[in-house]
Amino acid sequence: MNETLEQRVKNLLASLPADVRLVAAAKTRRPEEVGAAIRAGVTAIGENYVQEAEAMRRGLAERDEWVSDDVRWHLIGHLQRNKAKKAVALFDMIETIDSVAVAEAVDRHCGATGKTMPVLLEVNSGRESNKTGIPPEDVESVMSQVAALSHIRIQGLMTMGPRFGDPEKARPYFRLTKELFDRFSGIGPQNTEMRYLSMGMSNSYEIAIEEGANIVRVGTKLFGARKGN
Repeated sequence: MNETLEQRVKNLLASLPADVRLVAAAKTRRPEEVGAAIRAGVTAIGENYVQEAEAMRRGLAERDEWVSDDVRWHLIGHLQRNKAKKAVALFDMIETIDSVAVAEAVDRHCGATGKTMPVLLEVNSGRESNKTGIPPEDVESVMSQVAALSHIRIQGLMTMGPRFGDPEKARPYFRLTKELFDRFSGIGPQNTEMRYLSMGMSNSYEIAIEEGANIVRVGTKLFGARKGN
């Protein structure tokens, strides 16, 4: 018998270590699906695009599905500077700060509204030219500049890592990001606290947890394959 979405959520939550937070990756999902995941126990929703988060929150409100202020919204996709104002209004955490320029845009809009935004720096652990993120060797420099901003608080690191069919192949990239995380824990600049390490998706989150992740971003394993996949 196929599991329901609610059963998948509950089973995954029960299988995670107590210190690991699940972010349900909601890209292309419908409000009724996300609402069901929230009712089943999901407390963090990840969206890749500002406009999709806006539509999702509106759709949940219209259905009376968004039932708790305890649900947190994470931006887990690339942020364009011209979307920073809306991102500041919509999200509780931005996991994908990949440049000083993007951080400055977020800081500016936070300052205008009196908000302080928790952020993660996105590490391009595979040094892939077609992906966003900070090259590992530049993390320290970017961190020091972002930490100087008044309305941002760096709370850790995030990586996508190269995509492989075999999740074991992702392990070296998770390990590299964890080494950076450990390096800056306790000795990072002011306004920096290495609390969260966000790594791993549906096919790789178990490996990511073994390598130190305490946030995992899972979509397909919860919601099923996207249409067209």
